Amino acid sequence: MTQKLNWHGIPVPTARNAALAALAADLPSPNLADLTWMHRHTALRWVAYTRRDWAEYLAVRSEDPKSSPAEQGW
Repeated sequence: MTQKLNWHGIPVPTARNAALAALAADLPSPNLADLTWMHRHTALRWVAYTRRDWAEYLAVRSEDPKSSPAEQGW
């Protein structure tokens, strides 16, 4: 598979890292670790690398627990 992807001009390490960065930007580290079977410390480093701050999301959720994130513009 790696050879086929490289033949089409898709470098495997770059694609893998881009996919992990996208996941890490959208998921908290415990979920990322469970989903990808990586060690929790590795997942924490990926999430820290993407710098997603969940504080604002949690604040909005605690203000109105009946509303969904989609209704809040998330």
